[in-house]
Amino acid sequence: MTSWCEIMTPEIRRGRTDDAEFIARTILLAQRGPRPLGWFDFALDRTEPEVLAFLERLAVAKQSSWYHVSQFLVAEINGERAAALCVMPSRFARETVRPAIDEAARRAGMSEADLAAIYTRGAYARPCWVQGNDEDWLIEHVASAPAFRGRGAIQALLVGGIAAGRAAGFAHASITFVIGNDKAERCYAKAGFSFAEEKRDATFEALTHRHAWLPALRPSDLAQSECLIWVNRVG
Repeated sequence: MTSWCEIMTPEIRRGRTDDAEFIARTILLAQRGPRPLGWFDFALDRTEPEVLAFLERLAVAKQSSWYHVSQFLVAEINGERAAALCVMPSRFARETVRPAIDEAARRAGMSEADLAAIYTRGAYARPCWVQGNDEDWLIEHVASAPAFRGRGAIQALLVGGIAAGRAAGFAHASITFVIGNDKAERCYAKAGFSFAEEKRDATFEALTHRHAWLPALRPSDLAQSECLIWVNRVG
């Protein structure tokens, strides 16, 4: 007979193509954090179903990026998708974001003017963007499905994400969240992250009604089961 604890223990696996819808929702939830809207809401300026459809295209695009299913770890509880996060080398994230968005926009039938408008509307976040160093292992887009919050899925994913970075030969990991996302901050601190830095910007605050990004927690190195954390906090 299976015990209650065994049923509730999250199982961690790599993302698959059939996770695209779940990954799209995860990205949207992670970007919004404690706010009603996130970067893709502002940049695309479309309805939530349209934003999610765009994110699904990114999740299975030919151009891999930190939006792609292959870069995600997925936690399942009792056979259901519960949470996910992205793990990858930081330098790779910087190089692939724009090509991936360009591909998804063109596949969605957007014009060059539409594509340019995405970057114009999304530029509000640039002054407070923090991603960590090129030599870091990046952990991003961390979110749990509402029905599975508080059930250990995120902590299990963070352990798995840090282990993946260590196995890939990285010495430090980085993560970000918006100022005001206190639950995320407590969760990351529990996983061994510590504050590194923060960024704030008046335009960001005026648009989102919050303060800007906080990069922050820095636990030592992955070889010692610790990690570096940049946090984007708003609030």
